[in-house]
Amino acid sequence: MSTFTKLSAGEQPSLSVYPRHKLNKINENIYGGFTEHMGRCIYGGLYDPTNPNKELIDSNGFRKDVIEAMKELNVPVVRYPGGNFCATYHWMDGVGPKEQRPRKPELAWLGVETNEFGTDEFMKWCEAVGTEPYLCFNFGTGTLDEALAWVEYCNSTQDTYYANLRRKNGREEPYNVKYWALGNETWGPWQVEQMTKEDYAKKAYQWAKAIKLLDPNVVLILCGETGHSSWDHHVLKECVRFDTHSLGGSTTASLIDMHSIHIYTACNKDPVKNAFAPLSAERAIEICAGLIDLARIENGVPASVPRQTICFDEWNVWDPMRAPGESGAEEKYNLSDGLAVAIWLNVFVRQSKYVGMANIAQSVNVISPLMTHKDGIMKQTIWWPVLLFCKYMRGWVVGSHVSCEEYGGATEPQWIQAAKETPWLDVSATINDDGVVSLVVINVNPEKDFEIEVEGVQPKAGSVKRHLITGKSWDVINTNDKQEVGIEESEWDGKGKTVFPKRSMVMLRWQS
Repeated sequence: MSTFTKLSAGEQPSLSVYPRHKLNKINENIYGGFTEHMGRCIYGGLYDPTNPNKELIDSNGFRKDVIEAMKELNVPVVRYPGGNFCATYHWMDGVGPKEQRPRKPELAWLGVETNEFGTDEFMKWCEAVGTEPYLCFNFGTGTLDEALAWVEYCNSTQDTYYANLRRKNGREEPYNVKYWALGNETWGPWQVEQMTKEDYAKKAYQWAKAIKLLDPNVVLILCGETGHSSWDHHVLKECVRFDTHSLGGSTTASLIDMHSIHIYTACNKDPVKNAFAPLSAERAIEICAGLIDLARIENGVPASVPRQTICFDEWNVWDPMRAPGESGAEEKYNLSDGLAVAIWLNVFVRQSKYVGMANIAQSVNVISPLMTHKDGIMKQTIWWPVLLFCKYMRGWVVGSHVSCEEYGGATEPQWIQAAKETPWLDVSATINDDGVVSLVVINVNPEKDFEIEVEGVQPKAGSVKRHLITGKSWDVINTNDKQEVGIEESEWDGKGKTVFPKRSMVMLRWQS
């Protein structure tokens, strides 16, 4: 949590951080990933067996450089297989001998799905990365029987048909998939079998009962919209209930554990509006958290049932006009996009009391920090803030306060300034289990450096490590041949003032 005091032009800004003021533990799942059968995410991204550079490919056909990059981020959970792809995906098409798997038309992104990469391949990839799988049920053309069979295939230890099919396909032990989504964006007109909120809520609740009878240990995630819509309100009201009958009499369990929301931001014409746009997601989280509380209050859910959290399982900067999904959505990210992603991540840290998972969309090639090519990978501008947050912004959120001028121009969406403050300096702070404080300050101002004394920086030993992400202009991008945006590292003694340059992200780290 970071608080803000608005200053007038010319007043001296200030910044304070309070390492002893621990607010809440951060769920590391906020640094989750997302992979979908879309563009080059799976084929040519995770899985690239026909690449002529065989040294890049392991024995499973996986890209070794992508695996190493995901390990560098220490990604805790990865969502699969979509996304819109889920609405016509039948998991049985993607298991068993590859030469027997059917090639099918794919309706979400208008391609052909070979099914060469499926459930078992994804599970092997997750094990290679050291991450946890998160699967999404087909709520379009799929059936409850098919969903139950998938859970049985992945998780059952019994002598039953689909558990034995898994064994037949080469996997004796269950995968123990914990996270399962009850559909994806079923409210959207682009979906196969778009639903009304009433139809979805009824179906999701009935599916949840059956799935938890089969495996009461799974975490079930509702399909929400933006967090601030009538869909979210209705679905939460109908599905977040106290239902001991469906849970074997338990008074400490729930059919529904999380509520998914999706937001993408972009403003191609204005880099400042583009960078500030993720603040809309912060207000969305706050509203959605209130809707969860409202559902629990109105439905009489007792405190013995853990509070449902938000699963922000699609987020990023994406302009579908600039990078159409049907063409692979290969965004070329500039510095403004990099700072927008940094503010996205600040939002998740500040609101981590309510967020149980967040998944950047997507992990490879498709609107992604990482781009593969025949000879290796290229790390886009947005990779660098993601790397710093994944490495260092873990542990506990601590209190911070910033006093500075506020941005007063138009925002995208327009309603941000009616609902949120927009300080030029966007701030979050954490402390880890070793007592290392990490403070992130993003200066969105296009013209003005801020020289500030940071109160609360008192290194026990050594100096303050300083990580800077910036560039010579808003529109610089990284390419296969040239890296315009990266991380500049230096040290500061922690005394006096320090500079937060225009259009930059600065992370300060010290032993408290």
